[in-house]
Amino acid sequence: MTVTSIISAIGNNSSIYPLLVRDCFIEAPSKILIARKENMKESREIANDATRERFIDEYVTSAIWLGGIPATEAIMDKFITKKGYNPNVNLNLFKADKTRGKKYQGIEYNIKKFGSMAQKDVQEAVTDLLKVKNNKSGFEKLLTKKFAAATIIPTAIMGFILPPLNFALTRKLRERRDKNIQQQIPASQTQCPTIQQFTGQKGGKLSFTGNLTSTIANLRTVDKMAISDGGLTVGRVSTSRNKEEGYMNAFRMTGSIILNFVTPAYIAKGLDKLAKKLFKVNVDLDPLILGNEKLIKAIQNNTVEIPKSGNAKVLFDFIDSKPESFFSQSAQKMGKVTYLKSGIRDPRKFVDLKDLRKFRNEFKSFVESAKNSGSIEKFAKKAKGVKCFNILANIGISSFLLAVALPKAQYLFNKAVTGSYLDPGLAKRK
Repeated sequence: MTVTSIISAIGNNSSIYPLLVRDCFIEAPSKILIARKENMKESREIANDATRERFIDEYVTSAIWLGGIPATEAIMDKFITKKGYNPNVNLNLFKADKTRGKKYQGIEYNIKKFGSMAQKDVQEAVTDLLKVKNNKSGFEKLLTKKFAAATIIPTAIMGFILPPLNFALTRKLRERRDKNIQQQIPASQTQCPTIQQFTGQKGGKLSFTGNLTSTIANLRTVDKMAISDGGLTVGRVSTSRNKEEGYMNAFRMTGSIILNFVTPAYIAKGLDKLAKKLFKVNVDLDPLILGNEKLIKAIQNNTVEIPKSGNAKVLFDFIDSKPESFFSQSAQKMGKVTYLKSGIRDPRKFVDLKDLRKFRNEFKSFVESAKNSGSIEKFAKKAKGVKCFNILANIGISSFLLAVALPKAQYLFNKAVTGSYLDPGLAKRK
């Protein structure tokens, strides 16, 4: 894996890679050190407990948070496959049948268009579409279960099971360390809630409409992580050892959600906008595209093929008739379109026209800017360098906010609420 590939991965705010870098390698170590330092201001003993609790909390939670959803979804995909369905069929294709997009994609349209093609993988894809078409409700129920399992199970473990276990370990160690001190936690605060309590549904059953199922089925892993983070906040607050710890957990988790899932996208936009103003370069595209030698040569030879407009028909005609073009291959690499091994577009996948149109406009803008520059090669190299810098700067800024600013603010908040820097759940009550 090249350096550019790594930077590209951590610069994709729609993926888990930026979260992985920030959470495991920057945020967790910093939070542990700050927790120890702040508690050491008043008690070495409590600082030791806080360090251990925060270490377990940060790294075990990170492992479940980052790996739990993909692992659960992989298991559920196998279950769905055994039921005779392909989990890759996108339910948005049913929506497309009812909109203007049905002229170019949709369940009925795709079955008709791709059904006459002889390629084996295309026929398999069409068969998958037919199975879903003939039992849409059954498929929707399976996807609902997949979503519920992928969000509820990791959230329950992180928010409702891990904290009480972590607290219990501290109690045991304190009892062993000093048998005269008993740290008691009300049972109502340590018991894990039932699925009925967690979901707010009687019998623990979840029920979604078709449109909602279509929406949640197409959420990205990072979106589901944001949802689980919301559930984690509820879990951490409800399992807190006292109300002051609950306040601090609410403050910390709310800040974490904002800084993990909202702030980075705005930082990226701001940095890219600033780069255009200062360096006169277009850096909307991924660095893997900006520095591609094949694209640079094509621009130099004036052989770059781009859809003539953002019209739906033009876009679909282009990606279907020219799958080997640099634009189509780049669109696939960026997740805008998916091709089968035969080179035919996967009819099970839904093409987000708005997203593809945006990519086309950014691609065209870069090509035109490069053509108008004094040296296409130098322009592309400069654009790639600036983009890579912006990505690393984004990681640096967002990591500082998460790993330093938020923990510091958390302990200042704690001091204002409790009058002490000690973790409220660890502070010994008089």
